[in-house]
Amino acid sequence: MKSESLKLGIFYTISAYILWGFLPIYWKLVDDVPAGEILAHRIIWSFVFMVVLVLLTHNWSSFIQASKQMFHNRKQLIGITLASILISINWLTFIWAVNSEHVIQASLGYYINPLISILLGVIVMRERLTRRQILSFILAAFGVLYLTFSFGVFPWISLLLAISFAFYGLLKKMVNVSAMFSLTIETMIVTPIAFIYLLLLPENIFSFTSPTSLTNVVLIGGGAVTAIPLLLFAVGAKHIPLTMIGFLQYINPTIMLVLGVFLYDETFTSAHLIAFLFIWSALIIYMLAAYRRPVRNR
Repeated sequence: MKSESLKLGIFYTISAYILWGFLPIYWKLVDDVPAGEILAHRIIWSFVFMVVLVLLTHNWSSFIQASKQMFHNRKQLIGITLASILISINWLTFIWAVNSEHVIQASLGYYINPLISILLGVIVMRERLTRRQILSFILAAFGVLYLTFSFGVFPWISLLLAISFAFYGLLKKMVNVSAMFSLTIETMIVTPIAFIYLLLLPENIFSFTSPTSLTNVVLIGGGAVTAIPLLLFAVGAKHIPLTMIGFLQYINPTIMLVLGVFLYDETFTSAHLIAFLFIWSALIIYMLAAYRRPVRNR
């Protein structure tokens, strides 16, 4: 039974990371649409998709109850509101990066993200690090600094993606709500802002007169494209060890890196290579340390 559960968890988790890895291809279909407008539609249609999903799974009454409890719990309400803002910032940065020919920088951000998450674990959750894990942070930091000084440009895209998603993950860990309800509430909080933003635009690319146009279909489908990987990940993460989640996590940025170099012909210089080698080395050292710790505790 445990073996079947593990296999199921691996399948769901890998599926989520593969979908996230190929996400740049999806947003490239609407690269003529401003990033802010794409984000607004992504938020609104994600909320619509989640409401439909809650209704179809007969969880509406449970969702209303969970929402009431959250809105009466100040700590959880602040946490979920901050989470909704952070994930919106992450989505906006990612969409802009992809449609502005910065897929490689986006990939770098998601390589750095796990290390920042662990750093937050040390600072906020008071978790301890081994010497190998400390070494991994030093190597990753050196890689980012090397890239910064080589180009004379601060890699703000990579760091903003990594930091926003790391803090989002921390808040999600602190707010104990089911994945389905949490995502529905998060999108519900920012949907009014997204709707007002679209109303204030002098001209909207989305058109109700041609609902089946490619742009409209992609913008509407952004709701499902956003929600499905998140839900797959939430289910898969319950069935596999945390160290395995960390290992599988690098499927996503690796796919994005390959897409950026070979599909979109983005420049991959020797500075990129050196920076990535430092970060990959840091990740390998960290994962080896993570896998060896349980053995020592036995």
